Amino acid sequence: MAVDALEELRKRHSEAELGGGEARIKKQHDAGKLTARERIHRLLDPGTFVELDKFKTHRCNEFGMGNKKTPGDGVITGYGKIDGRHVCVFSQDFTVLGGSLGEAFAQKVCKVMDFAVKQGYPVVGLNDSGGARIQEGVASLAGYADIFLRNALASGVVPQISAIMGPCAGGAVYSPAMTDFIFMVENSSYMFITGPDVIKTVTREEVTMEALGGAMTHNTRSGVADLHTPSDEECVARIRELLSYLPANNTEDPPILATGDDPERRDPALNGIVPDNPNKPYDIFEIINRVVDDGRFFPIQPDYAKNIVTGFARLNGRSVGIVANQPSVLAGCLDINSSIKAARFVRFCDCFNIPIVTFVDVPGFLPGTAQEYGGIIKHGAKLLYAYCEATVPKVTVITRKAYGGAYDVMSSKHIRGDINLAYPSAEIAVMGPDGAVNIIFRNEIKQAGGDESKRTELVAEYRRTFANPYKAAELGYIDDVIVPEDTRPHLINALEMLKTKRDTNPPKKHGNIPL
Repeated sequence: MAVDALEELRKRHSEAELGGGEARIKKQHDAGKLTARERIHRLLDPGTFVELDKFKTHRCNEFGMGNKKTPGDGVITGYGKIDGRHVCVFSQDFTVLGGSLGEAFAQKVCKVMDFAVKQGYPVVGLNDSGGARIQEGVASLAGYADIFLRNALASGVVPQISAIMGPCAGGAVYSPAMTDFIFMVENSSYMFITGPDVIKTVTREEVTMEALGGAMTHNTRSGVADLHTPSDEECVARIRELLSYLPANNTEDPPILATGDDPERRDPALNGIVPDNPNKPYDIFEIINRVVDDGRFFPIQPDYAKNIVTGFARLNGRSVGIVANQPSVLAGCLDINSSIKAARFVRFCDCFNIPIVTFVDVPGFLPGTAQEYGGIIKHGAKLLYAYCEATVPKVTVITRKAYGGAYDVMSSKHIRGDINLAYPSAEIAVMGPDGAVNIIFRNEIKQAGGDESKRTELVAEYRRTFANPYKAAELGYIDDVIVPEDTRPHLINALEMLKTKRDTNPPKKHGNIPL
């Protein structure tokens, strides 16, 4: 091959890899951000990235765009490996026209998404863009819609992960919103439909970009994001960790990792975590961390709706999704936000063949006009629907309270829970003893003329009869009452037995979840 041809190829590669040029790269670094290429190389195993459409450019000539062509057109796309497993990736390059999306940009993203679905590889999108490329007009809007369609069609087929590592505004937010998980970087990323200036004009509200759509806003208030990290480097590291729990696609099982943690390990400390006083709070993480492999738990949405805990862990090397009421926040009540949070997590696990372990300590749904007016009936039904629909192995442990409809919702035997266990401290009843006595023995209490000893006696009698796991066990609703220290071996044994589980839903196009 002619030397000139090789030199031309090297020159074109160098030009493409420089993106928007040294000055813009320096500006990106000065803002504490990695470049699009640096992010990819930190995300993927060294030397595994294969780039696609490196020399693709836009074909717009309006508004001087004919003189503003950069190879790659502001987005880097391709595939590589994470821990030896293939993934597809696109990374928006803010140094090229502010990372704005045009026709060619969208075509590149669509190509790599189509490739991911055909090959059965996860898709990771690293977002850092000023939004639609205005100079290309409706072609840029069409490009967004083409991507949105692929997000919807890929949903439940391959895992989709979005990292917001800079601006993401307007219509651009809907692609990440349709993916499975959203990571945000603190102090350098934001998401919103309309910015502070438009809001001020329309509603007269004054708000900063950080308060409106920053990482902490979406991780603590809106629930749009799932995790936040202090830097780009930490963000891609956490994405790598998350993918270690997930299968490549919906036809595979999650990866199994060797562990030195004994599957028969018993932990006597578990016997003393649930307080004897049923009204005293405790931290459910004390149970989770003692039960899972090596005490490692990967939380999802840890700063949102803290009255319920969701996340991934391993039991004897196998990935599991964990859902747990948190008694130390709102007494573990289910409310609107926690129901939505858990429902989405349960549905993800079911999509990708990840068994679900549920720890239950729930006194019911949170009362109040704000909850009722906000639609707790419909939103609570989302969690109920998700558990009912799920066909993956489901193992439930009732640690203490399981009252009323919330008992039914939290993966009970009646909605196809496979193995349902309870601690001796479990209270499975329509409601708590105090409330039940007030209703059942209303006349007796009234006749006692305010004698508290009579009421105390009745509460104690109700507690002996119903506020325990044995009535449910007698009816077969609980498969076994276990010693807390044996939780880990019981869970591992149940999941091992359920490896070959086969369950299906009636044939249909899709259900109509109460959105």
